[in-house]
Amino acid sequence: MPGHTPAHSSPAAHAHVVPAPVLLAVWAALMALTVITVAATWVDLGRLNLVLALGIATVKAALVLLYFMHMRYDRPFNAIVFIGALAFVALFIFFALMDTAAYRPEMIPDYAPAMKGQ
Repeated sequence: MPGHTPAHSSPAAHAHVVPAPVLLAVWAALMALTVITVAATWVDLGRLNLVLALGIATVKAALVLLYFMHMRYDRPFNAIVFIGALAFVALFIFFALMDTAAYRPEMIPDYAPAMKGQ
């Protein structure tokens, strides 16, 4: 067909190639954040442990999304929407877990009775 160009010849069909040093730097950041996550379990920060873990998980998910899924090089609106969605998921999980402190077994009589005869 005259005037018809195949889809694979359009500029939008070509993928963005991320340089290896950028990918290695993101990988190193993900490994460092993983070490920080594990190290945070050794320190008792009280309720802040959950906030710290969710914050690190959100940053790690954003790095994967932006660099390994190439959202950094896509339209900025798409990256903003996805990172916003990740932040809201972390926020919703945080609020749901805040409520778990209200359900203590010792507050409910005979909820978890000790075994007798020991």
